[in-house]
Amino acid sequence: MKRTASTTGTVIHEVFRRAYERGDRPALIDLRGGHVYGYRRLVNEVTRAASGLVRRGARRDQVVGVCVSTAGAQTLAAHTVVAAGGVAAPIDPSASAYEMAAWLRECDARTLITTPDLAETAILAAEESRIRQVVSLGPAVDTIDFRCLLTLEPTALPPLDAKRQHALLLADGSRLSHAELLARMAELDLTVRLAESDVVLSTWLPDGGCGLLALVCLGVSKGALVVAAKDGDLAGTSHDFGVTVMTGPDGRLERVG
Repeated sequence: MKRTASTTGTVIHEVFRRAYERGDRPALIDLRGGHVYGYRRLVNEVTRAASGLVRRGARRDQVVGVCVSTAGAQTLAAHTVVAAGGVAAPIDPSASAYEMAAWLRECDARTLITTPDLAETAILAAEESRIRQVVSLGPAVDTIDFRCLLTLEPTALPPLDAKRQHALLLADGSRLSHAELLARMAELDLTVRLAESDVVLSTWLPDGGCGLLALVCLGVSKGALVVAAKDGDLAGTSHDFGVTVMTGPDGRLERVG
C-alpha cells in the first residue's frame, strides 16, 4: 500500500517516484551492513516506518537525530524521518555521548535513530538531552526496534512543501530544504550524468554532512545501483559489481574504465 503524501518536487517524490515500477531490482547494496535493498523494499519500508513514527508522536518539522554506522541504515533512517514530515539531523558516529547530547539539546530533538553498535552511546546521550525515544535499526537494550515501526496501524503521512520545508539539519548548523537537497544531488550528477545502467561504488561513510545521503538519493532517483563499500579490496569489489562510477576523496563522483 502506498502511503506517501508528498507533492511533486519533494525529496521523497523525486527519489522514490519510480521505485514501484523498478520492483525488486537492487537499489543499494550495503556491504558494511550486509544488506541488499531492492527499490520496492526500500520505498515500502520507508513509508511504513514513517507512518509508524507518526503513530508514535512524530510531528511536522521536528528534528530527529540520526547516528548510524552504515549507508543502508542512514538511508532508511533519514528518508523515514523526512517522509514523516521531520528534519533528519545526521550525526557523526565517532561523536562522544557528551558531544551528541549537546547537539541534540541544541536542535531540540525528541527522537534519535541509531544502530546496535552505537546504541550504548546513543542511550547515554539521550539521558542527557530531551530525547524521549531511541529507535535502533536492529535489537539493542533500552531501544525501540525499527521493525516495530513497520507493524503499527498505517496512518496518513503529512504533505510536504519542497521549497519551504527543511529536510536536513547538518552538523555545521545549516539546514537544507527539500529543494536544496535536490540541488545538491544535481550538483553531484554534473560530472557523471548517472543512468540506470550505472553502478556506483561509494567509499563515503555516514557523518554529520549530506554527501552520502545525496549520493544514495541521486542513485535511487536515477535507477542506478549504489554499492556501499567496506574496508578491503576495492579493485576486487569494482570488478565483481561492474562499477562504472566511484566516489572521490574530494566529494565528487568520477567515471572509471
